[in-house]
Amino acid sequence: MRLSLGFFLFSLALSGWAGARASDAPLILKKDIELRGSRAAGEEGPLFLSADVVQSISPEIIEASGKVEARKAGQNFFADKLRYDRAQNQIEASGNVRLEQSKMVVSGSALKLQLDSHTGFLTDPRYRILPAPDARISGRGSAKSLEFAGEEIYSAKDATYTTCPVESDDWYLKVANLEIDQNRQVGTARNVMLTFKGVPLMYTPWADFSLNDARKTGFLPPTIGFTGKSGLDITLPYYFNLAPNYDATLYPRLLGSRGLQLGSEFRYLMPSYQGDAALEYLPNDQTDDRSRWLASLNHKHRFNQKIKGSITFLRVSDDEYFRDLSNQVAVTSQSILPQEGLLTYEGDHWQAGFRLQQLQVLQDIDAPINPTPYNRLPQLTLTGTRNLAGGLQASIDSEYAYFRHPTLVDGSRLTLYPSVKLPYRTSAFFVTPKLGYHFTRYQLDDNPVFPEKNTRSLPIASIDSGLFMERDFSFRGKSYLQTLEPRAYYVHVPFRDQSDLPVFDTAPLDLSFAQIFTENQFVGGDRINDANQLTLALTSRFIDENNGLERLKVAIGQRYYFSSQQVTLPGTPPRDSLSTDLLALLSGQINDAWRVDAGWQFDTDLGRTIKNTISASYRPGPGHAASMGYRFQDGSVEQLDTAFQWPLTSRLYGLARANYSFRDNRLIEGLAGLEYNGGCWILRGVVQRIATAERDVSNSFYLQLELNGMGRLGASPMNALKESIPGYTPTNEFQNP
Repeated sequence: MRLSLGFFLFSLALSGWAGARASDAPLILKKDIELRGSRAAGEEGPLFLSADVVQSISPEIIEASGKVEARKAGQNFFADKLRYDRAQNQIEASGNVRLEQSKMVVSGSALKLQLDSHTGFLTDPRYRILPAPDARISGRGSAKSLEFAGEEIYSAKDATYTTCPVESDDWYLKVANLEIDQNRQVGTARNVMLTFKGVPLMYTPWADFSLNDARKTGFLPPTIGFTGKSGLDITLPYYFNLAPNYDATLYPRLLGSRGLQLGSEFRYLMPSYQGDAALEYLPNDQTDDRSRWLASLNHKHRFNQKIKGSITFLRVSDDEYFRDLSNQVAVTSQSILPQEGLLTYEGDHWQAGFRLQQLQVLQDIDAPINPTPYNRLPQLTLTGTRNLAGGLQASIDSEYAYFRHPTLVDGSRLTLYPSVKLPYRTSAFFVTPKLGYHFTRYQLDDNPVFPEKNTRSLPIASIDSGLFMERDFSFRGKSYLQTLEPRAYYVHVPFRDQSDLPVFDTAPLDLSFAQIFTENQFVGGDRINDANQLTLALTSRFIDENNGLERLKVAIGQRYYFSSQQVTLPGTPPRDSLSTDLLALLSGQINDAWRVDAGWQFDTDLGRTIKNTISASYRPGPGHAASMGYRFQDGSVEQLDTAFQWPLTSRLYGLARANYSFRDNRLIEGLAGLEYNGGCWILRGVVQRIATAERDVSNSFYLQLELNGMGRLGASPMNALKESIPGYTPTNEFQNP
């Protein structure tokens, strides 16, 4: 691809210079002349010629010698000798021929060019592509000869290309024949050999490509890797450039211990809609003795400014599909796959939605999901907010959904929640009283457990308030603004017996700073907690007065109950405490390199820590990233997570990630690797181990060679590195030793 670009720029420059022709001038004996007239100037302006000697040896011939320079339309041409034949409309140049323009420099030993037919040749061409203003990479190369075969059509023999510095050809492309057709913006190469460190690495007898970096049908670089579950893993994608706004990729994948998997992806981008679809099929998996498949669709549609829709569909053949055939944490951790359609309306004061949702649950036999989630067939929502007189704000949240489950009770739920609030805010304090009324109606199918029809209605009252105080603060010679922000939030909800209502989509919210400032301790509409409670919190921020950054935030808070809990989920005992655990957090960008985040949950009744998380990251510059985190949850989780990218030498970087569970005595995720920057190439080697299930792991090995400005060969560890190492940056993005 880059080779073709270099010759394209080279040929473009020569064709522009060739448009200048000598005028019908008499004998000229000057060192500096300007050739004007339609034939000399063409359509882009005159040609300025300078040399030690410029002479007209006949009415049809002009010769220049000695430091010949020709300048025209931003192009500079240099040679020892130049001869222009007016009758043949032909130029000949020799001796240190060099052409300069904004994007490249080309030189050679001899040039002969017929200006009418655009035919001729350049002997021993050498070229250097100059990088764009926002790029770091420049390419260079040479050829035995360059033939001009017509207007903007060129052919090169024995051409080379590399992005390595001069006298350091660590890698290069060798092309026996290269044809460039600028009119069609395509190039064709035959007998292409990639050589790395003197070793032939890859050969292709034929390749065609785009000259303007446009997408073009053809093979993409293969990926080669190894996984513990599938053995040798080779993928050879073939790209179809069907149109400027849609394309497709076919990617056959050879899994050493499983067989040949066929995959395809189709992408489209239209004025009012866009999306992508994918299919994968593995016939007769040799390891599991079954056929396996994946189907996915992501579609977004904008009907007009207010009405939008989307379709999300993802389904696989079996529970172990991702765990067996993928080596990415974000993929292997998927357990609930959506198949849903959504239609929304965005009005000025209200919004409406219509959803059809079905879920596929991927079960782990050692940690099953039970019960599985309900399907919503359908779900309708309507919300709205309106400002009234006197600063009053009115809003409504409503939902209708029909819930379907293969083993549990089916039925519909209608929820209406209108409310009004009166916010009042100044620079020193705020207060927001709110009053609402929550109504729910159930219509259930025949079942032996719950009534077929049931309703629930109850008022909800709350008041939120807070103060803002601040003072100037100095620490180690730096000025800060320190704030003190006490906040109080009271909620009252009367008790309603809800034990005869089903549980479709409701679960308790995890205790957090966000949760203690909510009306309901449950997520979902099947339970509304009884409440007579007060939340108190105190937050302090340290703001750098030089740049306005929040350097540190410290907060502490707790919720207090004035009555016992009566509303619970089935099988969950009511709380026996008059307060929640004490919550505290600390976070901040301490300086340009250091950031810390910590959270603490403490049971004041038992006098012990229930949950604790702390993390710190250090990033003094690109390629220097280190982080460490500790996570503890009483009785269930205790993990240490570390990761880094750090230089071991000026060119060699170490890469690592370790997430270890002390409770399970196992490595949840481990990664180790090296990245070597050779200046014009990078070699990455990475091994990774992922716990894909309660008792299952996946091991992978990546080896990738990246040739700057050319592409990547081998198995790509980029997704694994970016997901596993916070702050990871490829070394060629900041370093070019």
